[in-house]
Amino acid sequence: MDNGGSKVPPTKNQRREATREKAKELRDAQRKRERRNRVFLQGGIVVAVLAVIAGVAFIITSAIRPPTPGPANMASGGIVIGEQLDVVESPALAAGADPVPTTIDPNVPNIRIFVDYLCPLCGQFEDTNAEQLATWADNGTATVEYHPIAILTGKSAGTQFSLRAANAAACVANYTPNNFFAFNTLMFENQPEEGTEGLSDEELKDMVATAIETDAGTAPAGPAQSRIETCIDDATYKSWVQAATDRATTEAVPNSSLDKVKGTPTVLVNDKQYTGSITDDKEFQAFVLSVASETYAKSSPSPSPSPSAPAE
Repeated sequence: MDNGGSKVPPTKNQRREATREKAKELRDAQRKRERRNRVFLQGGIVVAVLAVIAGVAFIITSAIRPPTPGPANMASGGIVIGEQLDVVESPALAAGADPVPTTIDPNVPNIRIFVDYLCPLCGQFEDTNAEQLATWADNGTATVEYHPIAILTGKSAGTQFSLRAANAAACVANYTPNNFFAFNTLMFENQPEEGTEGLSDEELKDMVATAIETDAGTAPAGPAQSRIETCIDDATYKSWVQAATDRATTEAVPNSSLDKVKGTPTVLVNDKQYTGSITDDKEFQAFVLSVASETYAKSSPSPSPSPSAPAE
């Protein structure tokens, strides 16, 4: 029954499957692009000149760009994804304001992940754990909090890919936050190799469009899509990403014993850092369950002592 021609909205699983299919198409296109680029890289001169130009432009624009407010829905410095993969909304922070750490719910473990979209180890962690992270967040078993930072900005042949990618993530968080998880998944499924030019701004826009299209089940038209594209072109949140990166790598991490983020991925479950295998989903699952149980036990009131028998 078609109910007068109306379509049944796709389920979360269908949307994730559609995202994976789109990701495969984008990966194939990326491989072709990388093969083509290798031909041009043999000469080396053009790439070197472009890198110098990009570096000079980056320094000039960084020097004249004043601090800007942060993106909405990232008041903690990261974006918190909860039930049905919907984002926990938060207001944008004023320029220069300190982030507000996420309150840990003893009943729902919070999984914080500091990522750089060029970091190969981040890609391995996501490849291993993305499905169970999505399941936990979707059913409310845990919240998943992504902190995009840019510690590998100088590792992309002068294109500042890490910085541009984290800025794009902030743009999505600000304008279409509930598409962030799909966007994040696509970014790692189409992750460029460290040392390459990475994805262009146009390709980042394609990732955004694909995330919106597959996650919403509709064409990515509308003002939000246009605003994200402008946000990417203007690098609106570049200074915010730089400040977040500096803070993460030089200051103590809130709600933890870490004095700073020393590399990516840095994964925290509540206040505990995960240091196990990034390619063993069972080991990570066991760690999450262990920390969750420990947090709950600490938050529960101690049982009252049993009354003593009367002295005879």
